[in-house]
Amino acid sequence: MIMTQQKNRPVGLVAIDREMARQHADALASYEAAKTKAHTIAASLAKTRKLLLLGMGGSHAVGRAVEPLYRALGIDAIAVPLSEQLGEPLALEGRTVLVTSQSGESAEVVRWFDETGGNAETFGLTLEGGSFLARTVTSLIGAGGTELAFAATRSLTVTFALHLAVLSAFGDDPSAAFAVLSAPEEPDIASALAALATVRTVVTSGRRLQGLAEALALGLTELSRLPCFSLEGGQLRHGPMEMLGSDIGVVLFRGNDSTAGLVTAMAVSAVETGAPVIMFDASGDEPVAGTVSIRFAPATGLAAIFAMLPAAQRLMIAFADARVDDAGTPVRSTKITRSE
Repeated sequence: MIMTQQKNRPVGLVAIDREMARQHADALASYEAAKTKAHTIAASLAKTRKLLLLGMGGSHAVGRAVEPLYRALGIDAIAVPLSEQLGEPLALEGRTVLVTSQSGESAEVVRWFDETGGNAETFGLTLEGGSFLARTVTSLIGAGGTELAFAATRSLTVTFALHLAVLSAFGDDPSAAFAVLSAPEEPDIASALAALATVRTVVTSGRRLQGLAEALALGLTELSRLPCFSLEGGQLRHGPMEMLGSDIGVVLFRGNDSTAGLVTAMAVSAVETGAPVIMFDASGDEPVAGTVSIRFAPATGLAAIFAMLPAAQRLMIAFADARVDDAGTPVRSTKITRSE
């Protein structure tokens, strides 16, 4: 009789599992709790019509993901890493500023307020109601408290829910996003994981969903300790296609929006290089031949993000677990980055 030894799940991934198990309930609770203050932020946006989104790590990826959603409502929105704003600042005058930090305590957040004080239209988004950020400015507080696991999972979903409250207060229809949060899809990722089994690294890409692609690349890098990264679809097309081949995984995000055709064209080109291509697909269009398609009901905006994010997180975790014995336990980083 041949005995096989089953790998115990790393404690870091068990911690992530706990966060993910509650992320939808916490997101729904966050949306409800944020409604009143979200109207204050919406009133500021109605006055300034300009939005500066500041954050680091996963918080910046969230900013990148919601940029196009605010722009679609006529808001001149731009997401900038808080570290970049400290070194090469955009003017704050006439802008609404949203500072996002799941802990509310990161080094850049503290220094930025110490040095600038923000402006009268500065607000915070955080998971910790007693944090420096929440004490300093009017803030939307995500439900469930600080995320304890290393890579961002629940904190992303909850922060997106806080933005849903702001967008809804500004007049956007939240029903599609709310429906996805209330009844999440759980597509199988096994074929996608198998397709990436032998790759050396992964590049993620999107168009309107580029911020979601960037969030996934960050998590893949943190957990697998491989140099995974993200390039917006046009940027990937302009030269970096040279890197693609059978040992480079490509993960694309396609929603039901005007950029879907460009993502389709990228998928076709990537398949031709021999790269394994995974498509997270809420476009409603036909699958691209040669790709592994993870399908969702047609959706756009935050509905598409809420639909795809948990499945992308599961792929990220499984990818790392296959490569790292102690995935989810940082060896060079800390959950709250207190130094620059």
